[in-house]
Amino acid sequence: MWAKSMGKLFTVCEWITRGAYLNILWMAYTAAGLFVFGFMPATTAMFAVIRKWLRREKDIPVWRTFHDVYKQEFIKVNILGIILILLGMILCLDYWFLQFTNGVIKGMMTGLLLLLSAVFLTLLAYFFPVYVHYDLKLGDYLKYALILGAYHLHITLFMLILTTVTVSLLLYMPGVIPFFGGISLAWIWMAGANYSFIQIEKRGKKRLAV
Repeated sequence: MWAKSMGKLFTVCEWITRGAYLNILWMAYTAAGLFVFGFMPATTAMFAVIRKWLRREKDIPVWRTFHDVYKQEFIKVNILGIILILLGMILCLDYWFLQFTNGVIKGMMTGLLLLLSAVFLTLLAYFFPVYVHYDLKLGDYLKYALILGAYHLHITLFMLILTTVTVSLLLYMPGVIPFFGGISLAWIWMAGANYSFIQIEKRGKKRLAV
């Protein structure tokens, strides 16, 4: 009984160490790309590693896997990152413009912007999981991320709730952010999306069996 408990404790400690190591790699490679050009490939590499862990590939070389994905996807994912930044900037400008409107127009624009913000958050939550799971044309990653998020709306809502709770906890305990800030959110998004991928794969197998 004691040996079994110690074995479980060791496993938990091992995964905590792995998570902290991956988070540190993510920050280091983001900084190596001068933040602006490093964030997208480093985040993609982190999601790629987490995906393998969730798919029971537990003994992968973490740094080698991370480094290879970072290097291979650097240009492609930065192009998509520019598109996401532009979409985010348009939303921010719309919110800024909203401050100078009044009456019915302001109410209508507020509702529309809240809807567009929800769509944008869904796009962000599913973009990296879709990118590391599928091999698609450049523009299709954004499209599939939105379709997947809308199709499994209950999972998307659960992911957003968990994200809100996690961000609140991280802000309450800022000392853990350098070790678990990025990976905690990435794990939530990748785990939720991975569940969606599995459901899609199961439905596909059922159709083939008919």
